[in-house]
Amino acid sequence: MAWRERLREISETPWSPIGAPAALGGVVFILWILLQASTGDRWVPILDHANLAFHEAGHLIVGVISDTMAVYGGTIGQLVFPIATACTFWSRRNTLGFALCVAWGCESLLNIATYMGDARAMSLPLIGGLDPETHHDWREILTRWGMLDLDTAWADLNRGIAWTVGLWVCWWLARRFRSNG
Repeated sequence: MAWRERLREISETPWSPIGAPAALGGVVFILWILLQASTGDRWVPILDHANLAFHEAGHLIVGVISDTMAVYGGTIGQLVFPIATACTFWSRRNTLGFALCVAWGCESLLNIATYMGDARAMSLPLIGGLDPETHHDWREILTRWGMLDLDTAWADLNRGIAWTVGLWVCWWLARRFRSNG
C-alpha cells in the first residue's frame, strides 16, 4: 500500500538538526507554556486565542454533520489543529516545529481540562455571555455520559496526560540536540 511505503519513507528520513539555542529555547518555551496553562488564569494569549477560534469552528463543522454531535466539535476542533500541524512537521522531520506543535496540543489539552473541570461549578465565563446551564460543552457531555460527578477527575487525567506528553517532548527535543553531535 502507498501509505505504508510513505510511512516507511518518512521514518527512514533523519530529523532536521537542531542547535543549542533552538533546543534550549524550545524546552524553556514549552515549559513556560505548560506552566502558564496550569497556573493563574490558565490563559496563554496567542495559543488560546487560536484554540478558541478552532473550538468554535469545530462546533460549526461537526454541527453540519449532526446537531447532537455538535457539542463534541469544540473539543475535536481544538485538538485536531495542533495534532494536524504536529503531523505535518513530523512528516517533514522538522524537529523544532514538531516539538512546538506537540506542546501546543498539550496546552490545548490543559485548556480543555480547565473547561472540563468546570462542568459542575460552571464558574468560567462563556463566549458572548452564553448561559452555562444550556451552553457548557463539558457539562452537557459528562451529563450525557452519566459522569458529571467525575468532572474534576477527568480534568486531572487530562492534565496528567498533557504534562506527561509535554515533558516527554522536552526530553525528546534535548535528545535530538544531543544526537546532532
